Amino acid sequence: MPARAMWKGTIAFGDTAVAVKVYSAATEQRVHFRLLHAADGVPVEQKMVHSLTGQPVATEEIHRGIEVERGRFVIMRPEELEALTPEADRTIRVTRFVEPAEIGDAWYARPYYLGPDGDDEGYFSLAEALAARGVEGVAHWTMRKKRYVGSLRSHRGHLALIAMRRADEVVELSSIEPAEAEKPAPEEAALAEQLVAALAGDFEPSVWRDQHRDRVRELVARRASGEDVSIEPQAEARAPVPPLTEALRAGLEAAREARGG
Repeated sequence: MPARAMWKGTIAFGDTAVAVKVYSAATEQRVHFRLLHAADGVPVEQKMVHSLTGQPVATEEIHRGIEVERGRFVIMRPEELEALTPEADRTIRVTRFVEPAEIGDAWYARPYYLGPDGDDEGYFSLAEALAARGVEGVAHWTMRKKRYVGSLRSHRGHLALIAMRRADEVVELSSIEPAEAEKPAPEEAALAEQLVAALAGDFEPSVWRDQHRDRVRELVARRASGEDVSIEPQAEARAPVPPLTEALRAGLEAAREARGG
């Protein structure tokens, strides 16, 4: 089934404008549980109640608030929040092009695919230009009442847009310990390089499975068919951590055996 566009916009930089369709490049695959009454299996409901009296509170009497001090809140009226909502806009504005190395992995948040929206020539020309120059565009846009900043890049001959985190959401690498990289011992460095080479292979994301989610779904299917299932908890024993050099040697030997020597 063809993917369905979630939004439409126009990439704009300088005097250039390219109409595009936006598609989500990732989907959440979660197991959704309902809360049930244990005695009869009937779904239970959650209600908003007054924290002091325990009495139900009507929806129209509920407002959003932010705690500024312990026990002290600033209440925001709906019309105030509506006034702060960004105005609708269909323009993806590219302000500059930068080298990918300037953007750390921690900045990237959510990926989107872009497809042409009537201007195939302009779309593929831009994708080819980004690939040829090896740069990414820093972009700003407003989608579904929310402002975004992101990276416009070429991806396999097409365009992709990666929503990015804001500056106050990214932890600086310099904050970890030790703050500066240490030079490893020559033997450890050589073993690590051999291990990396021994494990080199193709990118195969199809083998990545959420085993916990699969086990839950399997259990649900068996229970739904009337089977009485007894599940043993999966306990993973923690082995002692060997010295790095010893661990590298063991890992290298295991990798060689897995590849038939």
